[in-house]
Amino acid sequence: MLFNSLSFLIFFPCVLLVYFVIPRRIRYIWLLLASYFFYMCWEPSYAILMFASTFFTWAASLLIDRFSGSTAKKKAVVAVNLLINFGILFVFKYFGFFMGSIASVCARFGITFTEPKLSLLLPVGISFYIFQAVGYTIDVYRGQVEPERNLLKYALFVSFFPQLVAGPIERSDHFLPQLRRIDKMKLFKPKRIREGAFIMLYGYILKMIIADRAAAYVDVVFSAENYAEYPGFYALIGIVLFAVQIYTDFAGYTAIAIGSAKIMGFELIDNFNAPYLALSLKDFWGRWHMSLTNWFRDYLYIPLGGNRKGKLRKYFNIMVTFLLSGLWHGAAWHYVVWGGIHGVLRVLGEATEKLRVLALLCTGIKRDSFSHKIFRRIVTFAEVCFAWTFFRADSFHQAIDILKSIVTGFNPWVLTDGGIFNAGLDAKDWNVLILALVFMIVADFLKNSGKHVAAEIASQNLVFQAVLMYVGIFAVIIFGMYGPAYDAAQFIYFQF
Repeated sequence: MLFNSLSFLIFFPCVLLVYFVIPRRIRYIWLLLASYFFYMCWEPSYAILMFASTFFTWAASLLIDRFSGSTAKKKAVVAVNLLINFGILFVFKYFGFFMGSIASVCARFGITFTEPKLSLLLPVGISFYIFQAVGYTIDVYRGQVEPERNLLKYALFVSFFPQLVAGPIERSDHFLPQLRRIDKMKLFKPKRIREGAFIMLYGYILKMIIADRAAAYVDVVFSAENYAEYPGFYALIGIVLFAVQIYTDFAGYTAIAIGSAKIMGFELIDNFNAPYLALSLKDFWGRWHMSLTNWFRDYLYIPLGGNRKGKLRKYFNIMVTFLLSGLWHGAAWHYVVWGGIHGVLRVLGEATEKLRVLALLCTGIKRDSFSHKIFRRIVTFAEVCFAWTFFRADSFHQAIDILKSIVTGFNPWVLTDGGIFNAGLDAKDWNVLILALVFMIVADFLKNSGKHVAAEIASQNLVFQAVLMYVGIFAVIIFGMYGPAYDAAQFIYFQF
């Protein structure tokens, strides 16, 4: 079930209606049933897989608590739990990738290797809910959270439908306490409900007006069959628009998830903080997909040693973290390359920081000056876009060809002779897209300055709020893009 589908627009109000009127003690049971129904709308049988991960991590947490006096036993439970959950992830997401890679290597050396085949559909959101469940078990092991003994409440923690299939990846010390006091929450808070509704509306604007419209151009330029026909400025604009598309698509989903959860009385962690206003790649990763960044930091980078064992070990840890982050996003080498590019650029940034500071001192350029901040933002955005090329391309070779075409296919006249209107978007769509991008940029600058726009709007008079809500809804209805044949377009991060 997609957030931008008619079925969800029927499903969510029905869930709310029952949720607001049933006895408090069974609220979590109703949300659990709704969450499993939501997930089963994709593939009913894979709900069993999600429950298996839920049960194993729940049982592991209880065993860890029982073995509190034995570190060795606790470590053994964690190890088995990681093996089971990451084993599930490997079979469904990475088995074909690794077997194919082995076959390719063997073929290069003339070795016969019969590649085993598994015809398995990738379960939606499997990377998200497994990471969330595994993180909970590790938190219990570390003593950061008490194990949840109610299996149904824990199952709701893993499967809560607003953030189930594309995050944010919730942390047990943040979300579980909210579920534990669900029977004490006051649900009818009009301001909170209005704030949640405005956050959801903003998410729909990002997804349906910006992301899906940008996708119409990006899909043409990055088409595996036709990308050679769109060199130079076509490709350059395509890369920039993909950066826009993936941000507004994912941030749109996150906003809808956060807004719908807020309406029900829950606070989800934020996933984005104006990432394209970042001053460096390090800053970018402190703003982009923050729940995943923090997961890798706390459960991989720091356990590897973080920055505690010298510079070389720190750089190694950064590279490992980014390479695995790339692999998390997809079972293909171009995703690993994307992660590796970010890792290399991060290491170079760390290694040259003192030299860059010295150069600024010698030239008299103030690091915090307005002009230098603009320069740093442009450079950071260019680095991110360069890496996004490998993320979006179907292969490493296609990404290289597209980047080469930007240099060799100099054709700026397509911006003035109407050629740009022959690649998926006509003049009217471009006008709508540019206007919506201005709106998004203003919103990001406000967020970057610490403003909580939805909360501010929810504090204004009701007439103003009603007018704004109606304007936003009609904008989505009139200017929203619904994908091919006006079907709801899937969110990008569902595939990860």
